[in-house]
Amino acid sequence: MKQDMIVILDLGSTENTVVARQIRDMGVYSEIHPHDITPEELAKLENVKGIIFNGGENRVVDGEEVVVLDALYDLGIPMISIDYPQSKCETKYATLPTDEEMKAFVFDVCKSEANWNMKNFVADQVEIIRRQVGDKKVLLALSGGVDSSVVAALLIKAIGKQLTCVHVNHGLMRKNESENVIEVFGNQLDANLVYVDATDRFLDKLAGVADPEEKRKIIGGEFIRVFEEEARKLEGIEFLGQGTIYPDIIESGTKTAKCVKSHHNVGGLPEDLQFALVEPLAQLFKDEVRACGVELGLPAEMVYRQPFPGPGLGVRCLGAITRDRLEALRESDAILRDEFAKTGLDKKVWQYFTVVPDFKAVGVRNHERSMGYMCVIRAVNTIDAMTASIERIDYDILERIADRITAEVPSINRVVYEITKKPVATIEFE
Repeated sequence: MKQDMIVILDLGSTENTVVARQIRDMGVYSEIHPHDITPEELAKLENVKGIIFNGGENRVVDGEEVVVLDALYDLGIPMISIDYPQSKCETKYATLPTDEEMKAFVFDVCKSEANWNMKNFVADQVEIIRRQVGDKKVLLALSGGVDSSVVAALLIKAIGKQLTCVHVNHGLMRKNESENVIEVFGNQLDANLVYVDATDRFLDKLAGVADPEEKRKIIGGEFIRVFEEEARKLEGIEFLGQGTIYPDIIESGTKTAKCVKSHHNVGGLPEDLQFALVEPLAQLFKDEVRACGVELGLPAEMVYRQPFPGPGLGVRCLGAITRDRLEALRESDAILRDEFAKTGLDKKVWQYFTVVPDFKAVGVRNHERSMGYMCVIRAVNTIDAMTASIERIDYDILERIADRITAEVPSINRVVYEITKKPVATIEFE
């Protein structure tokens, strides 16, 4: 069943996702599109019931104020505007409409049907995937995280054995991560799984690279090269499946907002990519991805697994990656996850991890002066990863974690707890 859609046009608002989620929470699908979308491009979108011109503080780009095309007003589609003075709509709002005002627009004016739910989404995506892929084969980057796991389940439902999953151990995985992926997907779920140990290959490419954007792009580009090599060993591979989700796309930059950070599956893809992309989750927020996993019947421990960035520990080993710091990071992260599980914080906190910066501080070990790395703990709660609050952890728990890390990871001599919300900080450090 095709979902009705409300289109949000980005005219410089910092709250596009707030509006999108407000509408989706009403059971109506919404998408964010550029302010300069043409009538022809709009016509390609199915079941558009209404349009919202969403202005804001970023409405001036390169010295010029962004505006919608006048031709849009002649489409006969119900429209409202928010914080957009040039609007020619009948209905204008200076600030975000209340839920009641938005409901009136969405249901009374646009006559939308509340048919946005995961059952319908899965059915639609299965149809879209089958139409896109046909009888060809898909190669999927399977990290074992929530996004790639849900994509795998969705692709299996749509095309079955036409899917080959490739798990690349780039040396930037958490402790025992690759072993768990092999157990779950290879042994339990009987997926077509190829395991590639490319640790040395990735770490050699990253040697001496300190810039976060460059690191992300090297990791993303090298991933594609590995997949191309694996694809050449198989027959009929024409598509690359990816777990790209909506926040990835938004944070990688829009026409009215600068890039926050390039995601490896958005900003890091090489221009000579040999595959067509299959990205069925690209319009979902993180909590919607989890709901999709539940609808597909994935086990709870997989659906509610800790989020993990595509570049892995590469963006938590701050600055130029070294093997000793990477190992310290891996071990400290394992200790943090173990202690969170013991105290029940793993059920309460959305994302938690350690970071090891590229500098040393003086300390005392075995009654002697020693130089060691600092370990930073971050624990945040969020719904859609666009904003995040800090978990207030009991000091006794933090002290126990610090004691374990400094005792069990000899190269670390300081542990600190990071308390900055998003914004102004991002969830990850790089």
